[in-house]
Amino acid sequence: MNIEIRTDKNIQNSDRLITYVRAELNAEFQRYSERITHFSVHFSDENGAKGGADDIHCMIEARPAGLKPVVVNHHGHNIDTAIHGAIDRLKRSLEHLFEKIDDPRAAVPVLAETAEASDVDDANH
Repeated sequence: MNIEIRTDKNIQNSDRLITYVRAELNAEFQRYSERITHFSVHFSDENGAKGGADDIHCMIEARPAGLKPVVVNHHGHNIDTAIHGAIDRLKRSLEHLFEKIDDPRAAVPVLAETAEASDVDDANH
């Protein structure tokens, strides 16, 4: 799994933060390591130096192999609560997605190639 971590100008990106986020993602999504190719994590402080409750925003994009990306967002009062809230949401979303794929009676999820082709067709009409 490739893990990319970015921050805005108000949050200091450090080796400690990168190591922490990678460890948390690896711990939570180890069982899906063959099914997820990439994680992109972005932290932002929406109020900057002003502070405030739940002003740290965490966005995580996961790219399951052959499927459309899954994106979740969560706000917290610090980086720890923001990342854990986003991980919990992502875990539920991915479990739901993979259950639908693994259940032959479920509706077929939209594959990445199919979605891109239909987006082009929609744009041409």
